[in-house]
Amino acid sequence: MFSNVRAGLVSGLFRLPTFANSRAIRVTPALCRHQHRTFSSESADVKVLYDGLCPICVTEIRFLQFLQRGKPEKVDFIDISLPGYDGEKYKGVSYEMAMGEMHVIDEKNEVHCGIPAFAVMYSAVGLGWLGCFMMWPPVRPFMDKSYAIFARNRLKWTGRGDECTTGRCEKKTN
Repeated sequence: MFSNVRAGLVSGLFRLPTFANSRAIRVTPALCRHQHRTFSSESADVKVLYDGLCPICVTEIRFLQFLQRGKPEKVDFIDISLPGYDGEKYKGVSYEMAMGEMHVIDEKNEVHCGIPAFAVMYSAVGLGWLGCFMMWPPVRPFMDKSYAIFARNRLKWTGRGDECTTGRCEKKTN
């Protein structure tokens, strides 16, 4: 019962009476400000820039692609490790910038970096609740610090080193 009411409120299907006048108001979704979720069938045109040579990153991207199966127009996953990557096509986000931290371009063509980028990305694939949690003020400082540690060390942790900070990286073969 409560899940039906919540779904109705979030989707704006129910109208609640106002005490100021007799007209009903439309309930707008009470989503966090970084949750760019749409309730229509229009494409969100979110672009996620990721390192296709990072096994951790690729695992997460594959999971997100799985979540958006059946609606591939929602998110475009851009592998920055491919030789043809041109940052000018993606709001000037260079290879070096994208290697430094996660970048996502939302449907309004705005660039988000770090934790806000994750919030936009998760929202686009139906995990808006997770993005909101990451952006929640009591949790956000912890998320920012944790992600900064990961971003700073991910190349080392995935078997790649300083050669990846400029130019194109290749997996080390031992």
